[in-house]
Amino acid sequence: MVASSIAIPKSTTSAEPRPEWLALYSEEIIDPNRRIIDAHHHLWDRIGSRYMLDELTDDIAMGHNIVATVYVDCRSMYRKTGPDAFKPVGEVEFANGIAAQSASGAYGPAAVCAAIVSHANLSLGDEVKPVLEAQIRAGNGRYRGIRHISAWDADPAVAGAYAQRPKHLLGEEQFRKGFAHLGKLGLTFDAWLYHPQIPELADLARTFPDQTIVLDHCGGPVGISSYANRREEIFKEWKASIQDIAKCPNVVVKLGGLAMLLLGYDFHTRPKPVSSEELAKAWKPYMETCIEAFGPNRCMFESNFPPDKGQCSYQVIWNALKRIAAPYSESEKARMFEGTATDVYKISLT
Repeated sequence: MVASSIAIPKSTTSAEPRPEWLALYSEEIIDPNRRIIDAHHHLWDRIGSRYMLDELTDDIAMGHNIVATVYVDCRSMYRKTGPDAFKPVGEVEFANGIAAQSASGAYGPAAVCAAIVSHANLSLGDEVKPVLEAQIRAGNGRYRGIRHISAWDADPAVAGAYAQRPKHLLGEEQFRKGFAHLGKLGLTFDAWLYHPQIPELADLARTFPDQTIVLDHCGGPVGISSYANRREEIFKEWKASIQDIAKCPNVVVKLGGLAMLLLGYDFHTRPKPVSSEELAKAWKPYMETCIEAFGPNRCMFESNFPPDKGQCSYQVIWNALKRIAAPYSESEKARMFEGTATDVYKISLT
């Protein structure tokens, strides 16, 4: 069942996690020994919403063999004072502190925040370089790159909190001047956008063929508001864009993020959470398209928690991803669950 139209809060495209609701359903862990690097999650402590180390490690304790995680920017713990350009350095300091806590072993065996992706305003052009250098220092060897969100849509119900962002950010001259510094410093670029913008990212990737670019959340397929009730049409458009950008060897893709409300499914409105089998059935066309286009060597699975926690638990989401990966060979599974993230984010667990 797909909701014909879902009201999206202006500030988010994710349902708020409800622990009591999530507790109504549980499953046995599929393939419990499978080594996993969670390639994309957030941590924050905000009014009415908390997801910190304790919450993440409680989720990991549900039974999947998470060996490490990648922290991705979410505007957590920016510096309160100082130049605006340098305020995101506070997020790197925060994530590195969490990593140090995790490295003590007191929170379980997973290396949480083993790699850190923060934010720097690439629209600063050449002036972003000292910001990036400050973040490298703050990361204490764990800092790997940035995410500069470029999500934009003319439909305000889709754009949400991103409504005020520039329409064609990835093509702006100043942005590209800043972008050029990433490769010089050996840093990655995570891209979060909506599927109509994938061609813009493909152009950026072709202009900077030596820059590693990570396409987040299967390229942001949209199925809400003005995109609702057009799933087959939208899927074809999205698929064509995925197949095109996959021709850029410097682009890899994260398989996940589909439990946000953006895709248009109503799982968060059910009396109890849905099974991993139903999630896998809904997500399989998108993820299989990405795997076929990019190949397993350029795909990595992610939880995107806590945003995706609004529709399913950590236990269930990884079961769903394992169901989708089931037809692939052992070596292909190893790449998608661990190897690609290890290589892209230079994660060492020794």
